[in-house]
Amino acid sequence: MDATSAIAYQEHLFYNRNMEPINRLKLLSSQMSFEADVDASTTLPPEACSRVDDIYIHPAVMPHGRKIRLLKTLLSSACERDCFYCPFRAGRNFRRATFKPEDFACLFMQLHKANLADGLFVSSGVAGGGMRTQDQLLDTADILRTKMGFKGYLHLKIMPGAEKAQVLRAMQLADRVSVNLEAPNKKRLAQLAPRKVFWEELLQPLRWVEEIRRTKSPHNAWKGKWASSTTQFVAGGADESDLELLSTTARGYKDLGLARTYFMAFNPVPDTPLENKSATPALRELRLYQASFLLRDYGFDLEELPFVGEGNLPLPTDPKMAWAEINLKHAPVEVNAATPRELLRVPGIGPKLAKKIVGARRTRQLRDLSQLKKLGIATGRAAPYLLLGGKKAAQQARLF
Repeated sequence: MDATSAIAYQEHLFYNRNMEPINRLKLLSSQMSFEADVDASTTLPPEACSRVDDIYIHPAVMPHGRKIRLLKTLLSSACERDCFYCPFRAGRNFRRATFKPEDFACLFMQLHKANLADGLFVSSGVAGGGMRTQDQLLDTADILRTKMGFKGYLHLKIMPGAEKAQVLRAMQLADRVSVNLEAPNKKRLAQLAPRKVFWEELLQPLRWVEEIRRTKSPHNAWKGKWASSTTQFVAGGADESDLELLSTTARGYKDLGLARTYFMAFNPVPDTPLENKSATPALRELRLYQASFLLRDYGFDLEELPFVGEGNLPLPTDPKMAWAEINLKHAPVEVNAATPRELLRVPGIGPKLAKKIVGARRTRQLRDLSQLKKLGIATGRAAPYLLLGGKKAAQQARLF
């Protein structure tokens, strides 16, 4: 920590001592809209979240569909790192706050017992090094789980520079852990966060997570199941291409066992080195999510994605539709003979609907769009790329 940052940190400690705990939580939870979690496709602005006495509670959906109210907060917004895009970067002039683990755990349990928050996502700025900060997060989780009996959803952030033993402990306490890679490779990270080390500080902890899942019994893990893992990128912050982002995403799904990759469209923050850089269109963030789902859930390979220009996805059309226009428009899929993988390539058909089609055709031939509609298929999207009994579905206009 340089001299300027040290002075700012001492000022932060002075103001923090004179700030009521509830006001600290209000401040810290309001600063977490940039972090995505669970099955929200995009990050939510504060106005999209419910507010309990100015504490931001985020709607979230668990993988099995259950909706929860998620408190997303920092343990501390004091940070010694100087990431060029980040509102918490060292030296930036804004009011910061910090909790001690015991104090935060007590306050969260008050919210939980009052039926105001079901789950918790807790991260932190880095102060005193990644290992010290990780210990603070682990102490918080340990108090919640072992001392206060919290059994709800818990997402723990893994700090840059955390040790392997700390990663293991996080996985024993949490339902989900995450490391924000921020950029797709070493070169791009240097443009966003020059003091972070891509391989050793960020990628290595994610490798440890997957190694632990593969080699250790989950007997001592929370509820006997290892935590899932995710990462997040700042889309557009380092002038990277979609191809770069999705290349790293594909490797994350294949090699690191990631449950989800999140994308945050870059937005300039005042008093940062990138404050004059143009914001990334929200539509680009959406296309990246759609493409990442094709890689994760639909059997697409990176080489099949419809990149244009200098390795970017077309913005006007979702990537699955763009692929279908090139590959299926003149070679439609026969519904009654296609494999599940082939059905997944058709716009409007996802994994659950592909299974429904396979189940339905065991008892009868599917010959018109009304049968597909009853299965829940968006026939307006799917019809141009399907054959029903050898006939092109899109030609059956009377059924629309």
